[in-house]
Amino acid sequence: MRTTALFLSLCFTAVAADSLPSAYWQSPLVRDGQYVLWHDPGAVETLDFRSGIGGPELAPKPPFTFVDEDPTGTTPKIKVKDANGHSWVVKFGHEASPDTFCTRLAWALGYYVEPTYFVEDGTIENVGAVKRAHGDIDADGHFQAGRFQLRAAEPKFLKYITWSWTDNPFIGTSEFAGLKTLMMLLSDWDDKDARDAEKRGTNTAIYQQGNLLYYFIDDWGGAMGRWGKYFTRNKWNADSFLKQSDNFVTLKNGELRWGYVGQHSSLLKEGVKPEDIRWLMQKLGRVTDDQLKEGLLSSGASPEETEKYVKALRIRIGALQKIAE
Repeated sequence: MRTTALFLSLCFTAVAADSLPSAYWQSPLVRDGQYVLWHDPGAVETLDFRSGIGGPELAPKPPFTFVDEDPTGTTPKIKVKDANGHSWVVKFGHEASPDTFCTRLAWALGYYVEPTYFVEDGTIENVGAVKRAHGDIDADGHFQAGRFQLRAAEPKFLKYITWSWTDNPFIGTSEFAGLKTLMMLLSDWDDKDARDAEKRGTNTAIYQQGNLLYYFIDDWGGAMGRWGKYFTRNKWNADSFLKQSDNFVTLKNGELRWGYVGQHSSLLKEGVKPEDIRWLMQKLGRVTDDQLKEGLLSSGASPEETEKYVKALRIRIGALQKIAE
């Protein structure tokens, strides 16, 4: 199963599917397909948080060559090829670091992710005049703090078929409740889903291989900062993340009470039960401080940020552990 998960994660692509059906379940792929959200990651404490699912072998190799700009999303991105011929989408800005680190933790807990790496600085050849990313790449093609996300040919990214927190095959399962808990654990307030796709885009996605559909979170960039309303939230801010950690979750009269505020706050909190936390902690409880440090440092965190993030994550994981016990 781990080999299958590795293969799938290495083969994500961005090929368009058929037009969006009038209703999610009217798509033959969704109606007649088979689904998966989670797999057993094995010995969590042995996993490589520095390189993630792709390992050091797949890491982006310079020189990088410009292909074109990626117009999707609100954060500037471009498409490049590396020296090994692999295609990547490079994201710049405050989302580069959280997008990298969060995929490490999600993968370690058994959720599907795209191979993602943080490149501290580099040069992109033949970049020419870029528009959206002009503030992140200078005239010589030099950049800093880029998140590289793999693009390949298989399986197929279903661009026009996605899912929502209230409409998917996994509602009521601990695997689904665990994913919602992970979103809140990482303060990922950018929890847009299928209902937001037309106007604002969605961070929920599906990949297809044959009749098998892989449900996952496509973008973790709005995380690791302060949850909250529009004008109060932020991304990749260790001080904010640490400050809110004591208010992460409590259990009172058998009811879980979350501090989290996101774009769909109630939908993430809804349906998560203590037994789901107990299920998640079987894997999350095995993640070590050294793994967290490696994942954070390889995602662009400074030593000071890393210390604060590890402290904050331990507070939050400890709160979940108390509930599980």
